[in-house]
Amino acid sequence: MDKIQQLMVITMEECGELTQVCSKLLRKRHTNNEISEETKAKLEAEFADVQCMMMLCEEYGLVKQHNIQKGIIGKRKKLATWSDLIMDTNEQ
Repeated sequence: MDKIQQLMVITMEECGELTQVCSKLLRKRHTNNEISEETKAKLEAEFADVQCMMMLCEEYGLVKQHNIQKGIIGKRKKLATWSDLIMDTNEQ
């Protein structure tokens, strides 16, 4: 397996682990605001793993940070329209 294949496989695995922790968080919380510190720690660890893989993708030239930033701006605009997560489209 070459480095790009390793990078893609590990990135997919890490994204899957983050998905799993998000799902468990939703199943385990008792109220809308009650999330245990242990669950938050697991969530942070998985976010760190995914962010590490994203950084490695950039280091290997697969993505460019300025394009990611443009995508983030676009996503926030869509979320401002279609969800209640973003209250102001200027909030970027």
